[in-house]
Amino acid sequence: MSEAAIEVIDFRKEYAGTIAADGISFSLPRGVVGALIGPNGAGKTTTMRSLCGVLRPTSGTLRVAGFDVVQHPLEVKQRVAYVPDDPPLFETLTVWEHIQFIASAYGVANYQAAAEELLGQLELTPKRNALASELSRGMRQKVAIACAYLHKPEVMFFDEPLTGLDPAAIRMLKESMRARAAAGATVLVSSHLLALVEDICQYLIILCRGKCLFSGTLAEARASHPDAQSLEDVFFRFTEK
Repeated sequence: MSEAAIEVIDFRKEYAGTIAADGISFSLPRGVVGALIGPNGAGKTTTMRSLCGVLRPTSGTLRVAGFDVVQHPLEVKQRVAYVPDDPPLFETLTVWEHIQFIASAYGVANYQAAAEELLGQLELTPKRNALASELSRGMRQKVAIACAYLHKPEVMFFDEPLTGLDPAAIRMLKESMRARAAAGATVLVSSHLLALVEDICQYLIILCRGKCLFSGTLAEARASHPDAQSLEDVFFRFTEK
């Protein structure tokens, strides 16, 4: 089995003549937290959704957990979790019913204890019987995170995951990402918050205008611009070219 958890080779995606991804290539090894960064319109969300099987690539090869996303979509979906920046919950289901649905969809047996622990960690226990339509933006994000963690995916995708979260939830999420990676899972985070990237990520992918400008470790990114004072400086050195 390949050492890479995520492999993207010459990925292209077009929307009615608009090119969102223009020959993007990068890979991410197993057991790390990686960051996908870039300015607005760089192709981050398009890339992430295509890796999850939500979007079909126009051309190129995408592999996740060793499976081709186009040729083996079910195998990929069984092994990944995706938390978008605005989670689309089922408005008429309660928090606990979301957990039950995910457990059933992924065939998670004896999930109750793990689910209760997740609700406790995310401070969702008092809201377990609340409808999704009654939840705040941050609470909805927490429900999506709990559902993502429940089936212990091999690869996890987070698109701007800190939106709406309170400080306690932000700390829990960062610690849990590190713990999941240490246990062998791979986490890819898309974020504009470079402080988050520096805090938890070991690998960096920089996109701009549908192209990959850099792919490698944070140390390699800094070494490419040794006179840069911060990761922010490194980011602008790449994107301003």
